[in-house]
Amino acid sequence: MKKNNGFGVFIILVVVAASIGIINFYFKNNRQSDRFSNVTPRKNYVAVLHVEGTIQSEGNSYNQEWILENIRKFKNDPKNHGIILFINSPGGTVYEADETYLALQDYKSTGKKVYAYLGSMAASGGYYIACASDKIFANRNTLTGSIGVIAGQFIDITEFLEDHGIHYETVHAGRNKNMGNYNEPLTEEQRQIMQSIADECYEQFTSIVSSSRHMSYDEVLPLCDGRIYTANQALNNGLIDGIGSWNDFLVEIENDNPELSECITVEYSYEKEKSFFERMVSAVNVGRKAESPADIPSVMWEEMNLKGPLYLYK
Repeated sequence: MKKNNGFGVFIILVVVAASIGIINFYFKNNRQSDRFSNVTPRKNYVAVLHVEGTIQSEGNSYNQEWILENIRKFKNDPKNHGIILFINSPGGTVYEADETYLALQDYKSTGKKVYAYLGSMAASGGYYIACASDKIFANRNTLTGSIGVIAGQFIDITEFLEDHGIHYETVHAGRNKNMGNYNEPLTEEQRQIMQSIADECYEQFTSIVSSSRHMSYDEVLPLCDGRIYTANQALNNGLIDGIGSWNDFLVEIENDNPELSECITVEYSYEKEKSFFERMVSAVNVGRKAESPADIPSVMWEEMNLKGPLYLYK
């Protein structure tokens, strides 16, 4: 009689899967939380809060809940005397960018200062958050600006489906309920709907830039056409306050607030903890050419999956 090797292979796969699940559960529940910093300085300090990666609810290097929790903690901590934002981001979702901006405004209601230093890129939503600062500095190689909105991105493949004899229909009530689905072309009415969303978000962004940079709305508007600016261009247009190294920036802050010279700086930076399984997959993929969505660089994959209107540089 022939042996049933298929059943044996199935049992082995089940055991391996279960083992990975148990190990992953162990690692997940026996590591220090990566979501909130447990640092409680004993001395007076200025928090260096890193705003990095694609701005969204949760990603590999950005976590909205982590950002907001830390801002609230700094606000209520008598030892905290200010926040320095280190921003290195292409932007992201309108909702999270504005939520962080408002949290920083609330923090400033205590009389504490917020400063921003722009890394290699602080564009769109990254610049939006920087506008909550009392002063904005940039590295000489920074790219910033990109003041604009993406309300939606749609693909119409109706002709392709028709050419290949494929009929795909969505049963819906409300003529715009299926708006943006790839099986129906976008109508003029739907374009106007999405444009109205973009326009409202755009007006919010430009108004914040006007207020933050102490410029009239008419002065700001020509600068807000979505283009990216070098540090020198941003400085010449009044979008930032200075250019220099990180150390130059710290000296400038102390000149503004001599009392801060007695404070230490404490770094707060988020990085998502990878699960055991994710670390295994990463190890396997080292040196491989991208062949599937799972192999796409994480930043690109995050941007492809963002939902809602975006303050994002592409």
